Amino acid sequence: MNPQTLFALGSVVGWVIVVGAAWLLRSRFYAIFRAISLGLQITIIATLFQRFEAVWPAVFYLQAAAFVHSIALIRPRLRPLWYRVLFSIPGAFFGAGAMFALPWALFEAVGFALPWPYLPFVAALIGVVQSLTAREEERDVVVDGTRIQGIVRVPKHAARVARPLKIVQITDPHLGPFMSVERLQRIARSAVRREPDLVVLTGDFLTMESQTDPTLLARALEPLSELPGRVYACLGNHDHEALEIVVSALEKIGAKLLVDDSTLVQTAAGPVQIVGADFHFRERKENLARVSAAHPRIPGAFRLVLLHDPGVFRHWPEGDADLVLSGHTHGGQVGLVSLGLPYTLLRLFWKHPDHGYWARGVDRLYVHRGTGHYGFPLRVGVPAENSLLRVHAPGWLPEQNDSPAE
Repeated sequence: MNPQTLFALGSVVGWVIVVGAAWLLRSRFYAIFRAISLGLQITIIATLFQRFEAVWPAVFYLQAAAFVHSIALIRPRLRPLWYRVLFSIPGAFFGAGAMFALPWALFEAVGFALPWPYLPFVAALIGVVQSLTAREEERDVVVDGTRIQGIVRVPKHAARVARPLKIVQITDPHLGPFMSVERLQRIARSAVRREPDLVVLTGDFLTMESQTDPTLLARALEPLSELPGRVYACLGNHDHEALEIVVSALEKIGAKLLVDDSTLVQTAAGPVQIVGADFHFRERKENLARVSAAHPRIPGAFRLVLLHDPGVFRHWPEGDADLVLSGHTHGGQVGLVSLGLPYTLLRLFWKHPDHGYWARGVDRLYVHRGTGHYGFPLRVGVPAENSLLRVHAPGWLPEQNDSPAE
């Protein structure tokens, strides 16, 4: 039996085992999801198999890794490093590479061989690196009350004014195969080391792998307990899947969770009013209007809004936020950001801000690219973000603070 036939037969058997086990032992939804995703992956690789026949043992192993990981998620839990290295990461690499190879498979099916069939897997390999790393960055934005029509991207720019407000944002860590407890601890220690005025956590802390152990998130974020009174959080959509775990973890590290609530914080850069909006699945415009009305602007304080989903920035009442911080999109996750270009795959389907600095009227929005990722197997061309945001607001900063800008 030649390798191509063996691959096809073995893949069909593996597909039946995974889908059947998922249906019997977990849920119909998970079984259907795996039936579609693995079925598409098998079809693409089988169509292109002759192009990869020289490395067929690697193809067999990577497909097997995808099957093993899919079966393991029937009973999800955060796995040890050896498992992630042998199965989770190779399976994600192969799944992402197969999706990128879809155009090659379509042309192959009609008898036309596109060149460079390995290119999609080179992109996926780059994605593995970008999904496991994030370099420290510093970003400067000016919040000066300038009116800009519509929701438009505005450039990042520094201002040599009084001391800026220093914020570290951690969003969408998605504790799981690519975000271990140890890695998130390092990110939290980095935040402490940078001595920010505020650390804001804008939701989506877990994946289904990490929802089963209520101690993991608290351990991962524990270094932030060294910043009492400076850590604030809002909820994301995935947090409602394991709300008790998230709430308990934030309490243990001393973070203040704002659920459609607000608080006034005195910082070295001046008073800051922080409003934290919950993630609402319905009537989002009405809920945001209610939150805004219930927590009016405090005179003399910088008004900072934590809003997990930047897609609803347009629903926040105009003029009622000096700066909104969001996450949710993972920066678009697949795109050309690494090349200095703003384009992402998400923008083909989603006509809202997905990363960077945006404006509407006098309001400003910063969309963090995310600390981790979830959903599509990898980040590709959109690296994770670990940044210190320096917010320059000349009209708000107290006159007695005359320390030089950093």
